[in-house]
Amino acid sequence: MPEVEILMAGAYPEWDMVDLEANYRIHRLWEATDRQELISRVGKDIRAIATRGELGASAELMAQLPKLEIVSCYGVGTDAIDLSYARANGIRVTNTPDVLTEDVADIAIGLLLATARQVPQADVLVRSGQWGSVAMPLVTRVSGKKVGIAGMGRIGKAIARRAAAFGCDISYFARHDHTDVAYTYEPDLIALADWADFLIVIVPGGEATMKIINAEVLKALGPNGILINVSRGTTVDEEALIAALRDRTIQAAGLDVFLNEPKIDARFLTLQNVVLQPHHGSGTVETRKAMGQLVRDNLAAHFAGSPLPTPVV
Repeated sequence: MPEVEILMAGAYPEWDMVDLEANYRIHRLWEATDRQELISRVGKDIRAIATRGELGASAELMAQLPKLEIVSCYGVGTDAIDLSYARANGIRVTNTPDVLTEDVADIAIGLLLATARQVPQADVLVRSGQWGSVAMPLVTRVSGKKVGIAGMGRIGKAIARRAAAFGCDISYFARHDHTDVAYTYEPDLIALADWADFLIVIVPGGEATMKIINAEVLKALGPNGILINVSRGTTVDEEALIAALRDRTIQAAGLDVFLNEPKIDARFLTLQNVVLQPHHGSGTVETRKAMGQLVRDNLAAHFAGSPLPTPVV
């Protein structure tokens, strides 16, 4: 039986599971009927946690694993991993940056097009046999508009490149000015929303960005504005967003992430001016295979005593 024991917080694709189970002793936390019993029974032998971005690894969980050496995250976001605890206890943390950048940028633009051009509504009109008897309403052009991007990391830059190809003017909000891009830096998020036709959110999750898209930002975006969120559900005040969609404070929204996913606020389902996506921005075969490979490479490097490919801590 493989020597190294790993606690998995959630399922990976089958191609990753086959490889992991061939090289490690895997304990499937998500399948346990009594998770605490499983942790109590095997926790003393666990040397690694394999998790996903939305599942993370809490300080409470890590504290129950005295031999824990590394948390390897399938995803870029580490806001659900207690990095402070990991640092204080010498636990390495890795993630899977870069490999999902292009797919998430694609879905941001895809959501913008689907929302502005009302692609889901048009699909329903055709499928329901109403074409010819019901007129499709005129929709909103995307090309040549003003795009505000909240966040100018790897994915923000990739989104900006795509928006630029549509002939859009681009400004961005971030913690600091990025000298490696030619777009206009706007340090005031409300001012950015007021300027923009479309506001795309790709800031990291965590306390610093909690509900950063609030009622004031949405009001500034205005009745012709469209919000796209491909970051984390925590970055948007969902009460304010639902009210803004219902009252037409903004025109529409396209969302890949939610506060309580997958059990999202049921009010979203009643709104016709929002396009909903099941947190699937990186959900292509190509990217998910690359993400899983990077998780496995980080684990293999750690246990071989080699440098980690993508360390966070």
